Amino acid sequence: MTRVPRGYIARRRRTKIRSFASNFRGAHLRLNRMITQQVRRAFFSSHRDRGRQKRDFRRLWITRINAATRIYKVFDSYSFDSYSKLIHNLYKKELILNRKMLAQVAVSNPNNLYTISNKIKTIN
Repeated sequence: MTRVPRGYIARRRRTKIRSFASNFRGAHLRLNRMITQQVRRAFFSSHRDRGRQKRDFRRLWITRINAATRIYKVFDSYSFDSYSKLIHNLYKKELILNRKMLAQVAVSNPNNLYTISNKIKTIN
């Protein structure tokens, strides 16, 4: 039986997948089967880690806010649940500040965090 010359479709598919693997090393860059496996794995990991990144940053912001409220004694009475008190009072007084903004304020200028907490106390 004679050899059948293949068309360009399979080659186009492989070069497309190969373009995603341009920064890989070794066989992961050179062998088609390895390229497809590693690209699939990389896409799976990137999809999974986008959600994980959101969780990790939220945890970081909460930790920073909590540390700042404890160190700078945002509330008059020193308590172990100062972060939760701050967030509870923010929602109760309807001040719209998300955790990312609060963490930036806590890191860059903690005096402003104290001002925000005093603002919460004075609002009726």
